[in-house]
This record gives sequence, structure tokens and C-alpha cells, in this order.
Amino acid sequence: MTPFSISPAAAARVAEILRAEPGARALRVEVLAGGCSGLQYKFDLTDTQAPDDTVLERGGATVYVDPVSLDFLAGAELDFKDALMGAHFLVKNPNATSACGCGTSFSVD
Repeated sequence: MTPFSISPAAAARVAEILRAEPGARALRVEVLAGGCSGLQYKFDLTDTQAPDDTVLERGGATVYVDPVSLDFLAGAELDFKDALMGAHFLVKNPNATSACGCGTSFSVD
């Protein structure tokens, strides 16, 4: 399976955010227990890279993913949508067998 990737739209938005936040070096993407469907995505700006983080870079954007989260994100893509109802990051995850309406909570079999 292909590793986690970043869409051009997400890379552009992450790079823009990092330029505006002087202390931030990367966007951290995590998968945590919780949410309506059992697992949820968490997005945070960070200045700290853990030794075992996978580092993804594209178009001036840097994203850190820990090994446990990367297992859930294999083959997935971080994307960014700027729509009438608001702008937000989302993960297009082929591993998710169900998701809730908010789009940040999912489950796997």
C-alpha cells in the first residue's frame, strides 16, 4: 500500500499557515481513539519532531506523522477544501470502513 500523501491544495494551505506562524515547523497529523466512530483525526501545528516521526514534504509544507497513526493512514491523502460551508483539512482514507458526518471520525475493521 502507498504511504500517506499530501494533495497540492493541502500542501499550499499548510505552507501558508507555517509562514504565518513563526514558531511552527510542521503540521502534525494524528489518529487518536475517540470521536463518534471510534477513531478521529487530529491536526496541530508543532515545532517538535519526534525521532520516529515520518516527515512528508511538498511545496513548502512539512507534515509529521507518528508510526501508530501512519498505520491507519497508509494509502490515505491529506487534502484541503475551501467551500461555502467553510475551509478545512480532511483525510481521504481508503482504510476507513465508516465515518461520521463531521468527517473527522472514522472506524476500521
